Amino acid sequence: MTRAALKPKAETIDQLLAELRACRVCAAHLPLGPRPVVRGLPSARLLIISQAPGTRVHETGLSFNDRSGDRLRTWLGIDRATFYDERRIAILPMGFCYPGRDAKGGDLPPRPECAPLWHTRVRAHWPAVALTLLVGSYAIDYYLPQTKRQSMTETVKAWREAPDGILPLPHPSWRTTAWEKKNPWFQRKLVPALRRRIAALL
Repeated sequence: MTRAALKPKAETIDQLLAELRACRVCAAHLPLGPRPVVRGLPSARLLIISQAPGTRVHETGLSFNDRSGDRLRTWLGIDRATFYDERRIAILPMGFCYPGRDAKGGDLPPRPECAPLWHTRVRAHWPAVALTLLVGSYAIDYYLPQTKRQSMTETVKAWREAPDGILPLPHPSWRTTAWEKKNPWFQRKLVPALRRRIAALL
């Protein structure tokens, strides 16, 4: 996650995002076809690394444009206008396109090709990022591989021990309602600290 490791090619952010949004590497595996979703300008101070688009996000092309986005915005203590201000907030999913559903009716994991292919190049164009939120286990496992032997809950509970400028969070899906009831420390301690950091940052 060090800035020294991010070496941008001779390309503008607009050129790169146009190339990314035209990506068809995983097209054969995507039931709704490719529609890469990513957003953010070089001035962004907050980076949200998320999971993968759901069906509503695929339909609208707007990151977190669903109930999970409502929950995430509540955690952050910001409104929709602030959340979608690309000058301040960048959103980079682990998988850029809707991956489809598994046999149990849940969403499949993010496609594994996306992050190795695109993340370093894209993040190099966001030099102002001061805080990165790792939202969900896929982002946590990729960017904090040393925590893979721990559960997502254990990693989030140890948020004070995360590397500087990084904060792990659970994914804000409907399943998190029961998780929050079992883990009251999240709303009592982490969310207030998160809101303070976001308010100071934005």
